[in-house]
Amino acid sequence: MFLRRKTLQPEDALPGRAEAIPVVGKHLVLGTPLTGPWPEGYRTATFAMGCFWGAEKFLWKVPGVYSTYVGYAGGYTPNPAYEEVCSERTGHAEAAVVVYDPARVEYDALLKVFWENHDPTQLNRQGNDIGTQYRSAIFTDGDDQAALAQASLERYQRALSKAGFGTIATVIEPAGAFYYAEPYHQQYLHRYPNGYCNHGFCQAVYPEARPVVLAG
Repeated sequence: MFLRRKTLQPEDALPGRAEAIPVVGKHLVLGTPLTGPWPEGYRTATFAMGCFWGAEKFLWKVPGVYSTYVGYAGGYTPNPAYEEVCSERTGHAEAAVVVYDPARVEYDALLKVFWENHDPTQLNRQGNDIGTQYRSAIFTDGDDQAALAQASLERYQRALSKAGFGTIATVIEPAGAFYYAEPYHQQYLHRYPNGYCNHGFCQAVYPEARPVVLAG
């Protein structure tokens, strides 16, 4: 039995800490910074799709992505530790953030990677990874992203329904506070190419997005 996020009230969340987890070094694949300020005109997009190791790996391969990093979003506890997030007493989801150049990659192309590489019909889990920290969520930066995300959900639901699959459980909500995960989580599957990853093509092709060619 696992908690659903709505059962956790802010007053019941772990207290966390004032000190942020330190961010060290640059992106191990892209060679770009892991913290802002970002180049003028660049945007961020935040996705929760199960274990953040695999989510980040798929997202850093999209041409036009400047940087990626992982951490904790959508919860209550400030500056949580990984073990605390896994306790389901922080309210956070494991999330991957993309910093991208809108002149080179559309937000819809990132949504395609999100939808196709996890099972959004599972509630608070991905496969054998069970818990609210593994929930499917899109954390939006602005009304334009929110509208595009909602439209993408409706398109993908039609594709899933046509293929005989169930109802999407993904939550779309405005991005709030984001807390970086510990340094060893950043670009984890570059550090350990044979490390755990349960991401990959799931169920149905996301329609009406322009073709996305992933880097090798």
